[in-house]
Amino acid sequence: MNQQQDQLATLHEIRNIMDRSSRFISLSGLSGISAGLTALAGAAVVQWYLGEHNIAYRGNADMPLHQEAILFLLTVSLAVLVVALGLASFFTIRRARRNKQRIWDGKSQCLLVNLAIPLAAGGIFCAVLLYHSILYLVAPAMLVFYGLALINGSKYTFSDIRYLGICELVLGLLSSFFVSYGLLSWTIGFGVLHIVYGALLYFKYER
Repeated sequence: MNQQQDQLATLHEIRNIMDRSSRFISLSGLSGISAGLTALAGAAVVQWYLGEHNIAYRGNADMPLHQEAILFLLTVSLAVLVVALGLASFFTIRRARRNKQRIWDGKSQCLLVNLAIPLAAGGIFCAVLLYHSILYLVAPAMLVFYGLALINGSKYTFSDIRYLGICELVLGLLSSFFVSYGLLSWTIGFGVLHIVYGALLYFKYER
């Protein structure tokens, strides 16, 4: 009986080693938490701006957004993206150095490529929506393509990311039906879900 248990333990250890060798495991849970907090801050700024200019996010084709408002929203979105990516890179590089792991290798390259393809397609699609003034579908589209990117890249890092991607995808699809909740869905998807996922990842793999 003990011999059988030892064999199972050995097989489990071999599987873990093989899994680590084929996946990028330096991703830090703090990256998710920082990205979520950054998204919440960005959503708060957008909400403040809409309130200051008496703009109601009604989620319909007649939402009164002028070029100045659209430019402001794009600026906030870009700022959130840059800050979130910067913090994510900082925490991930720090964890990789602590674990004496390489940050740039075949695994990280495969992860970035598989993330980048759906994200690039989503960015272009959102630009098309803005071009045709279909503003109420931009937030749902961002969630959908981001979820697809996470699902696509999950096979090269922690499998837990797949569940985050599924949640983002489902939330985006739901908000495409209930478009008046687009901003709220964006806040939950990029803010709350990131914080929850990051905390779970941190306590599961880094404590």
